[in-house]
Amino acid sequence: MDRPALDLDRLRSTLAASPRGSFFTGIDVVTSTGSTNADLVARAADPGIDRLVLIAEEQERGRGRHERSWVSPSRAQIAMSVLVRARGIDPAVLGWLPLLTGVAVVDAVRASTGLQAILKWPNDILVNGRKLSGILAELAAVGPDPAIVVGVGLNVTLTEAELPVPHATSLLLEGAGDTDRTDLAAAMLSEFARRFTAWENAGWDIADLAAAYRDRCSTIGSQVKAELPGGEVLTGIATGVDENGRLLIGDRSVSAGDVTHLRAEY
Repeated sequence: MDRPALDLDRLRSTLAASPRGSFFTGIDVVTSTGSTNADLVARAADPGIDRLVLIAEEQERGRGRHERSWVSPSRAQIAMSVLVRARGIDPAVLGWLPLLTGVAVVDAVRASTGLQAILKWPNDILVNGRKLSGILAELAAVGPDPAIVVGVGLNVTLTEAELPVPHATSLLLEGAGDTDRTDLAAAMLSEFARRFTAWENAGWDIADLAAAYRDRCSTIGSQVKAELPGGEVLTGIATGVDENGRLLIGDRSVSAGDVTHLRAEY
């Protein structure tokens, strides 16, 4: 299969010409690394580094939530991390940044490919019930201007035999109209910059962001099972997302755990 390399010059020029062209201070692509998130977390020690993007053609130790591995053949996915500093943010709402990223990825996939991507709480992107993309956010530096690294893994041209788990999928397998990774990376970064800028300009008020997230989240209104830390299992209807981005199941707020959508039985 022909899997072209990312075109860094075209990616940079596309973003420079966009309405948020000045948002990112640097965009780099490497052939291989252990983890793009880990690389940027290490760089966050320098307080002058902000709004930096790193993309790897291949990750050797990519990670998802709960330390699960996230790997793929070279050039078959987009493995990308962004380092941002949320200046003056209330730490209580930091959990909304990975949710914001999920909204940005959903909108970019929809606009670029025509596929009806949706969110599964907290920030998995699904197409036809299968996982297309995952997001992992890490707090890299604390203080009044915390630094957060948000990583995105998007399956682009993986074949059925190359999928890491049976419930995964790729843009290729779903019949996407566009699998050009340079175009897709530009669309995701442009949407992220737009959403982040709007949130920052709103003084980190979550009202608009929360409405956008709820509109795209298939978990809300579904019968779900949540496997919580410590072994507790909670089952019920997911009724919404609270002000801190936690999932509401009945009268409980869930901030961590594996959530499964349950099919209704008739």
